Amino acid sequence: MPDSGGSRAQREHIPTSGTGPGADSAPLTPHGDAGALSVDPGAPQVTAPAGLPAAPEAGGLTAPAVKAARRTGFLVTMVLGGLTALPPLSMDMYLPALPAVTDSLAAPAATIQLTLTACLAGMALGQLVVGPMSDRWGRRRPLLLGMVVYVIATAICALAPSAELLIGFRLLQGLAGAAGIVIARAVVRDLYDGVEMARFFSTLMLISGVAPIIAPLIGGQVMRFTDWRGIFVVLTGVGIVLTLVVWKWLHETLPPCSRHTGGVTDALRTMRGLLADRVFTGYMITGGLAFAVLFAYISASPFVVQEIYGASPQTFSLLFGLNSIGLIAVGQINGKLLVGRISLDKVLGFGLAVIVLAAVALLLMTTGVFGEVGLVPVAAGLFVLMSAMGVAMPNTNAQALMRTKHAAGSASALLGTSSFLIGAIASPLVGIAGEDTAVPMAVVQVVCAVAAVGCFLGLCRPWQRAGREAGGL
Repeated sequence: MPDSGGSRAQREHIPTSGTGPGADSAPLTPHGDAGALSVDPGAPQVTAPAGLPAAPEAGGLTAPAVKAARRTGFLVTMVLGGLTALPPLSMDMYLPALPAVTDSLAAPAATIQLTLTACLAGMALGQLVVGPMSDRWGRRRPLLLGMVVYVIATAICALAPSAELLIGFRLLQGLAGAAGIVIARAVVRDLYDGVEMARFFSTLMLISGVAPIIAPLIGGQVMRFTDWRGIFVVLTGVGIVLTLVVWKWLHETLPPCSRHTGGVTDALRTMRGLLADRVFTGYMITGGLAFAVLFAYISASPFVVQEIYGASPQTFSLLFGLNSIGLIAVGQINGKLLVGRISLDKVLGFGLAVIVLAAVALLLMTTGVFGEVGLVPVAAGLFVLMSAMGVAMPNTNAQALMRTKHAAGSASALLGTSSFLIGAIASPLVGIAGEDTAVPMAVVQVVCAVAAVGCFLGLCRPWQRAGREAGGL
């Protein structure tokens, strides 16, 4: 792959702070025939940070590898995009059916709400299990196993005769669906490096960002022709198609020589080593706190926009779609225009600053500092805040994973789980003051955004790496 124009530290994986030294690491690139992904095992050795397994050997580049990468690039993007879009589809397609499920299973609404909580908890915890599995047994086998279990669990959800059984298999559905999230990120880390990895994450955001927009619409259309069980039938079909696509076209990206051979103890030791890397942990927490700002928006915006500011459901849907489009558009600007021309840390810092400013503006508006404001200024603030997520989220993932060639699966698991858990903790707080004010939403967003900036500056310390790069290290 041609030089993408990233900084020397980005290209060479030099941890200039944290717990251990680093060395050169050549990117792994798709090669082989047009329908396969594999890795070239012959490359310089990489020294992992202290307390972590040695990094795998990475491969150099040949002209056939470049041609094969170009042939498979679109296919890889679509496969990995489908895997990352499956969990939001599983969550959001089901939302229009909640009242119907309550009536059908004769269960309280609070009990049916647990079907959402169970799926979300499964997605968070499943990543901690699947990530280390993929570092030990490779990406392909755990992913196929997860997809098969997902299909079975989803099919049983369609047949569930009681709320309790539905909750249980929604948990299993989330646990299995987590394989797609965590392994997709690990595969990206196997195949790409530096700014190319950041660009690919921005492309994945385009695909996965569309899923929450269209999922409720698809669910609503399915409900026109069948009952709530039909939604799980559709999801079962999607799972089967993705399983077949993965089986046929997504070949192994982690060679045997690069896998970890230990058991649970080794996996825990690897995760402990990752968390001991101050810079990795800084990016992980920064990304999780930014995700919490997003979760606060998702949890509170239906109530804030419709109940407090009097918008119709159609207006809310339009605003929600516009905000999602803003996030996707900025993500594409990040991947196509900014990455490779401006350092990832500078772009990330700018995105975090915009999020803080937008959150503060929303707080001032909701507390009445500017007097009584209408829907338009609040909607504009939410649009700016959401759009800035398009540079914050892909770049935190890229910067964190750039330090973890030796344990991409475990690192991906920690990134995903921390984001879900931090977001899940923050989202209930938006309703803590009742239904008559939007202040809690703005407060949660300001606190999380400022904390994200604090972690970025205090733990990642981007100026130190920039200074070392300028000094020729």
